[in-house]
Amino acid sequence: MKRTLTIVASVAALCVAAGGGLLAQRSGGAQAPKLEVDPLWPKPFPVAKHWILGSVTGVAADAQDRVWVVHRGVDSLQNNEKGPTLEPWASSCCFAAPQILAFDASGSLVGTWEVAADKGYEWPHDPSGIAIDKAGNVYVGSGLAPSALPPPAARGRGPAPEGAAAAGGARGRGEAAAGRGDAAPAGRGRGAAAAPPAGTVVLKFDKTGKYLSAIRDLDRPLAVAVDDTANEVYVADDGHGRIAVFDANSGTLKREWKANGQPFKTITCVAIAKDGMVYVCDRGNNRIQVFAKDGKFVKEAFVSKETKGDGSVWDVAFSPDQRQLYVADGHDKKVWILDRTSLDTVGSFGEGGRYPGQFYGVGSIAVDSKGNVYTGETYEGKRVQKFVKR
Repeated sequence: MKRTLTIVASVAALCVAAGGGLLAQRSGGAQAPKLEVDPLWPKPFPVAKHWILGSVTGVAADAQDRVWVVHRGVDSLQNNEKGPTLEPWASSCCFAAPQILAFDASGSLVGTWEVAADKGYEWPHDPSGIAIDKAGNVYVGSGLAPSALPPPAARGRGPAPEGAAAAGGARGRGEAAAGRGDAAPAGRGRGAAAAPPAGTVVLKFDKTGKYLSAIRDLDRPLAVAVDDTANEVYVADDGHGRIAVFDANSGTLKREWKANGQPFKTITCVAIAKDGMVYVCDRGNNRIQVFAKDGKFVKEAFVSKETKGDGSVWDVAFSPDQRQLYVADGHDKKVWILDRTSLDTVGSFGEGGRYPGQFYGVGSIAVDSKGNVYTGETYEGKRVQKFVKR
C-alpha cells in the first residue's frame, strides 16, 4: 500500500511539473479529446520593442489557422509592467503590444496593426471580442462585462477591475503614451468622422487594419460572430440583453431576440455551428442557450451550475468535427468540454495557476482546423496559450 501511494504521488508531481501534461480528462459520457499544452507558444516578442500583452479579451482562428488576439493594452497594465510609460522613467520594460495581433500555428507573430482615432473611427477604451470572416475581415466589439472582482481599494493595488468605470488620466508621453507598440496613435477624436462613443459599436477592418465600417447603437457589444453563408453579423449586445443580427455590408439590423425564460445575465459570447445552431453564453446564469438562426429557442444547458461570482460560461468554440463544445470558465479557471449534441459535460482541462496549462481569468477560446485549442486570459492573466490535440 505504501509503495502504491508513493508511485501515485510521484506521477502527480511529474504532471504538475509538466504544467498538466495531457490535460483533458474524461468525466463520463463521450470520450473527451486529449490536449497537451505547448509551453513555448507563442514565440517571444522582439526584445528591442519590450512588448507585453494586456488583459486579453478576444481570440479567434481564421481559415488559414492564423490566431488573432485583441487585448486591452496599456490601460490594463500595472505600473510595474509599464515602466517606460511612467514619469519619471521607471524601467526599460514594458510597452503594451499593439492591440490587434495575429500569430501562425507555430507561434510566430505574422501581423499587427496600430489603432488610431484619425482614421474615421474611435477605438474603444475596452475592446472585447474578435471575429474573422472568410475574406479575412476583422470585427472587434467594445465594452467590458461586469465583474465581481472587488474594487481596487479592496485589492490594495492596481487599476480598476474590468467592468468598473474607466478612470481618466495621463497615459505618458510619445510611444509611452500609446502603450501599444512602436508608434503612438494620434489624439483621440481628432479628425474622426462622427466617432461614436466607446462601448457602443462593433468595428470592421480589413486584414491590414484599414477601417471599413461600424455597427452602431449597441450597448456593451461583448462578442461577435460572422455567418459567411448569409453575410450576417451576430452581436452579443449585452447592454440591451439581446442577440442582434445585422447585414454584414450595410450594418442594417435584420432581427433580434432575447433569452428564453430567465433574462440573459451578461452575454459574453455568440457562436454559429455548421448546422446553423446559434450558441449564446449567458455567463452570469452559468448556462448556454441554443437557438435557430431566426431566434427560435432550441435548448439550454448549465455548466458548473453552482458557480458564483463572475459565472462559468465565458466563451465557447467548436471542435472541427463539431462533436465537442469547449467552454472557457474564467471564474473556475478551467475549460470544460461538452458533447455538442447532448450538452453533457464530458471533461475539462486546466486549473488555477501561472504555469503553462493553468489559467487565471480564461475568458476567450478558439479552435483551429486541426483541433488545437487556443485560450486568452483576461484580468491579470494577460496571456494566450495553445493546447495541441494528440
